[in-house]
Amino acid sequence: MSKNLSQQVVLDRRGFVAATFATVAGLGLAGCSDTSAEADKGSAAGSSKSSEDTEASTTLDAKAFDKLVDNGPKADDDAIAASTWATAVKDAGVFKIGGVQTSTLFSLLNEKDGQTRGFDAGIAQLLSNYILGENKVEITQVTSDTRESVLQNGQVDAVFATYTITDERKKLVSFAGPYYYTQQAILVLTDNDDIKGVDDLADKNVAVQSGSNGPAILEEFAPKASQQEFKTDEEARQALQQGRVDAYVIDNNMQQSALVREPGNYKIAGKPFGSKEPYGIGLPLDSDGVAFVNDFLKKIEDDGTWTELWQICIGDRTGDTNVPELPEIGA
Repeated sequence: MSKNLSQQVVLDRRGFVAATFATVAGLGLAGCSDTSAEADKGSAAGSSKSSEDTEASTTLDAKAFDKLVDNGPKADDDAIAASTWATAVKDAGVFKIGGVQTSTLFSLLNEKDGQTRGFDAGIAQLLSNYILGENKVEITQVTSDTRESVLQNGQVDAVFATYTITDERKKLVSFAGPYYYTQQAILVLTDNDDIKGVDDLADKNVAVQSGSNGPAILEEFAPKASQQEFKTDEEARQALQQGRVDAYVIDNNMQQSALVREPGNYKIAGKPFGSKEPYGIGLPLDSDGVAFVNDFLKKIEDDGTWTELWQICIGDRTGDTNVPELPEIGA
């Protein structure tokens, strides 16, 4: 990361901890976590079981990521002055966000260099550069249950945490975006051949994450499944590993993260299901930052930065060559 980078982790009291691609061998934003630290390029990607080939294909290219962030667009003074929200960030000299540092593809702390990288982290750092002219992000860690509160109490300027836009959440906070789309997916252990899709979840114990959209969507598509809620992604996957649940349902992008981080341990059962869920950037309710951030998102879509960030953080690491559709900003 550039020498100007300053990232300070502020721990919130309660802590926080992405359709799988065919080439992934069957890894996105509800709000979950992965717990391993991201290794440098060419070293292990978070699992001692990785072969050298797997390591080379799943590890994030930190140099390419840092260069992309450093070369991101910069807002002019008039654009910042026109937004009360952006002006406050500029005056503070630091961009305070709610996020995670444990999500392999979206926001993972590299303990070797102290930097956080991934798709969500990249969007946040690009926005910091856009406003401040430098990547100066301060992270307060959040969970699915605390994303609204950190915005409501003014602890952060924005939340980047695979945060699905819903009507209920829009009553509490405002959203810029969407900047990404996902669906739900089913994670099972690699030796599980009983569950091949959502129809096989009937009468099964299924882990879901509290505060996410998973419970409601699972109830709709597999009403006979027995749900067991967990506060974090890590807890849900531990329950799956220990046989306390038969499957785990959460955003497909987050499931891809588990496949990349722990190759050989899990697989995706069947196809993604449920409605296409939009990830948004959480902002204080009725903030004029929505228009400002949407203008930023349109710029990084138009100049190819969004696509390049996806390729570095997700495409190259999962082996997927199909760039997903660009979100319709403001939709």
